[in-house]
Amino acid sequence: MKRFFNTTGLCFPKDHYMVDPFRGLLPQVYGLIEGGQYFILHAPRQTGKTTFLHQLAHRLNKEGKYISLVFSVETAGVPSFTEEMANERMVDALWRMLSIFLPKEEWPAPPVHPIALSNYVAQWAQSQSKPIVLLIDEVDSLWDDVLVSFLRQLRDGFQARPKNFPQSIALVGLRDIREYRMRARGENPALGSGSPFNIKAESITIPIFSKTEVRGLLDQHTQDTGQVFSNEVFETLYQYSGGQPWLTNALANEIVRNMLEEDHTQAITVEMVEKAKEILITKRQTHLDSLVDKMKEPRVRQVVMSIINGEELTFDDYNDAILYCRDLGIVKQGNPITFANPIYREIITRILNSAFQDSFNQDLVDTTWYLKPDGNLDMDKLLKAFVEFYRRNSESWLERFQYKEAGHQLLLMAFLQRVVNGGGRIDREMAAGNGRTDLTVQWKKELFVFELKVRWNSYAESDGLQQLSRYLDKLGQKSGYLVIFETKTSEELPWEQRLRWETQTYAGKEITLICM
Repeated sequence: MKRFFNTTGLCFPKDHYMVDPFRGLLPQVYGLIEGGQYFILHAPRQTGKTTFLHQLAHRLNKEGKYISLVFSVETAGVPSFTEEMANERMVDALWRMLSIFLPKEEWPAPPVHPIALSNYVAQWAQSQSKPIVLLIDEVDSLWDDVLVSFLRQLRDGFQARPKNFPQSIALVGLRDIREYRMRARGENPALGSGSPFNIKAESITIPIFSKTEVRGLLDQHTQDTGQVFSNEVFETLYQYSGGQPWLTNALANEIVRNMLEEDHTQAITVEMVEKAKEILITKRQTHLDSLVDKMKEPRVRQVVMSIINGEELTFDDYNDAILYCRDLGIVKQGNPITFANPIYREIITRILNSAFQDSFNQDLVDTTWYLKPDGNLDMDKLLKAFVEFYRRNSESWLERFQYKEAGHQLLLMAFLQRVVNGGGRIDREMAAGNGRTDLTVQWKKELFVFELKVRWNSYAESDGLQQLSRYLDKLGQKSGYLVIFETKTSEELPWEQRLRWETQTYAGKEITLICM
């Protein structure tokens, strides 16, 4: 059977093209295990955590120094569960995984309920001559008292290791230990003075694919089939995926398996990567669809709004919100604070403005009225229609919108999205703290450049002209649109005073200024 780009579940070297699952982390992990430490291993969904865990457990067992097992506590992650119910689910989950990793002589006795997880693994450790290494997945699926009880059981057994308790335990999930505190109501005084959260030695994050690793992954396909991902194709694919493991595999799989139907004689083109990206965004598969739920969370909302409208994040919640979004893989590590990759950026903005798009009158998005006789886009005519629509509807629409602070930009993007769906493309650039949203609309061979700003202060117009000028220089263009949205209501600033449409020359460029 030929190998393929895997987008579901565990990866196996004989079946799938694979990046090294350990990605340079083995020395650190081995050091923690040999030192008898408990540690956190966290990374966003579908970045290779489960593959890492299974490969590590099999490796440890093959080396023969330890008894190692992976099991998930996800079945115990039901908010209504009592501690006894959760313990039963966790012990049973451990029991079910034994046959995958260990010979029967290294198994514990069958569980007899009720029994706490800590007592069960303590009895197991006492029955074996080799120390046990437990790799426990989906720990952050546990809730409240169940999570606190689980962590306390591990802490209480810590002093008895390695003969009477596992020598080393990895707690694995999406988030670091600080999120466990919040999920377990960590500020509740009922938790007592002894902290159940002080058991970890280190937190380890599984990184996304590096550029070299993506190149190596694609080259495995070339070695197997002779079908080449050219440098131009590779650069485009890497740009869209940002090295996110699932996206990298999904883009390559969409091209090779679905678009080309495994015909390895056909050349892979940049246009195929572009089409694959749009297919993934449109299908919004489980990996991408999981972003929808996250948009409702206050900390995610705060960061996403700041990225879209270019505002600085509030200092009080800065670290917590940013770290949380980084744990989830929504934003990049480091600065500036931007979405993790262009596909996430597009999915998130389309999710947020989808309600707007679906509510537009069909007359507004019928292509006949805003096209010139030669088929090119009459952008001025299109924007004047939007200004009139915005004047009549914006206040009532934005008031009902959860992301109202970023609603002005999202409303225009939704309007343009419905239009360009008829044959164009929108590209966006946005980052928290840059004071603006940049976007381009491509229609056939035309490129329209936009700078979107909210008038938070008296510098919006002068800053916008400078920012748009630099953006135009970057794109090699000589004209663009600066759109400034007022924050005042129509009662505070009547529409007759706020609406402006004028053309200016700035730094040798023609700027159409639209204030509304």
